[in-house]
Amino acid sequence: MSRESYKAAGVDIDAGNALVDAIKPLAKSTARLGAGAGLGGFGALFDLKAAGYRDPILVSSTDGVGTKLKVAIDCGKHDSVGIDLVAMCVNDLVVQGAEPLFFLDYFATGKLQVDEARDVISGIAEGCRQAGCALIGGETAEMPGLYKSGDYDLAGFTVGAVERDRLLTGETVAPGDVLLALRSSGLHSNGYSLVRRLVENSGVDYGDPAPFETQTQMGDVLLRPTRIYVKSCLAAIERGGVKALAHITGGGLTENLPRVLPQGVAAKIDLDSWTLPPLFAWLADVGNLERQELLRTFNCGIGMILVVAADAVGSVTDVLAANGEEIVEIGCIEAAQTDAAPEVHYTGGDTAWPAS
Repeated sequence: MSRESYKAAGVDIDAGNALVDAIKPLAKSTARLGAGAGLGGFGALFDLKAAGYRDPILVSSTDGVGTKLKVAIDCGKHDSVGIDLVAMCVNDLVVQGAEPLFFLDYFATGKLQVDEARDVISGIAEGCRQAGCALIGGETAEMPGLYKSGDYDLAGFTVGAVERDRLLTGETVAPGDVLLALRSSGLHSNGYSLVRRLVENSGVDYGDPAPFETQTQMGDVLLRPTRIYVKSCLAAIERGGVKALAHITGGGLTENLPRVLPQGVAAKIDLDSWTLPPLFAWLADVGNLERQELLRTFNCGIGMILVVAADAVGSVTDVLAANGEEIVEIGCIEAAQTDAAPEVHYTGGDTAWPAS
């Protein structure tokens, strides 16, 4: 009778150990106050007192990268999707005023390729450095038979904290408040099931020049990592006057901004206040997308929105600009029926945007 082994069944424990050794310096590069333990333990530790908190509320978030991973796999480029993974989690934390403290990742594949996985986790470490949080643990799962050769999946989990008396709830948002939008770096990590379909239908390959940006390959345009807004938004909150933030992810402007507004108000957005980026215009043209579909599926060039008191717009804008953000004033908060659910009202866009 032949001898069986876990390795013969498709799971290589030695490869997993080699990956842990390879990523230890990456995790170490994300160290911050409160996170002192190294990788390899059964649980990761974080000391809130050492991080300087008095009366903290913990805020948590988990997310993935979606089918943007398929673009990375098809392009053989794995060093940026880890930034996306961190961004999708930490940008959700900061909308409640929370500082991301630590991050854990889950990497699952059919057969572990150590160099490829290290590239992915190098991106995760870079995202953590951008967000100021520590990569303190994770899980690598090798599951032959569940994933096709070359495929992998990612999930992330982060915990942040905010002092109890500084938690952003949006309850003070009122008519007259101003909407300040922060530019996105591209598609971020939403809508890729539709994007991949539209690119395929267009006949453009990932290695071809992008029709709207001919000096860059299409795959590189689609893989631009999600912008991380944590440090700039925390600085703006510290300055004062920020009443709410909305991370523009799946659901676009239409679905995400109302999530942070109280009843009795609506958001009024002027579509002529910024130019629809060429990538989104091309997608709309190739897919014959209606305006409503575009605004509900993609960020359309806006990655984060701050609801700011009118008398604080100047100071908040200065702080955001000093932290490298491109800011556009796109609208305001207006009164609505007191029992009405918050919604977004659009104006303009008659020439540069798809028809409704």
